[in-house]
Amino acid sequence: MDQRISIVTLGTDDLSRAVSFWEAMGWKRKAGGITAMAFFQLGGLALGLYPFAALAEDCGMADRGPGFGGFTLCHNLASKAEVDALLARAVAAGATLQKPAHDAFWGGYSGYFCDPDGHPWEVAWNPHFPLAADGALVLPD
Repeated sequence: MDQRISIVTLGTDDLSRAVSFWEAMGWKRKAGGITAMAFFQLGGLALGLYPFAALAEDCGMADRGPGFGGFTLCHNLASKAEVDALLARAVAAGATLQKPAHDAFWGGYSGYFCDPDGHPWEVAWNPHFPLAADGALVLPD
């Protein structure tokens, strides 16, 4: 198996609201002919949005469980100021500030927002994981 993730799909209560949120964040919807779900190109992978019940049915699981789902998504940036600005933009677009940005124990700077469907997103500056010119994360050896 290649070391690659192609699509991260998030369940949503309201597809139109979720699409509007990500468009307000500056993302552009792709694969416009598909109406049952939405896709956004994220560099070499894609974010998919799909109704919760349909996503659960598709993977043969219960519709929902209580509390934290056991995962977060992270968006790394090049500076602390960019972290602060993106958290503010997310809140202005309808996200909930879950944890304000702060100097983290691991030497970086991060905070969390939850998108309108409650998915936790970390926004971080990590001096140990530099970003390439195209914004791609570069893990050290």
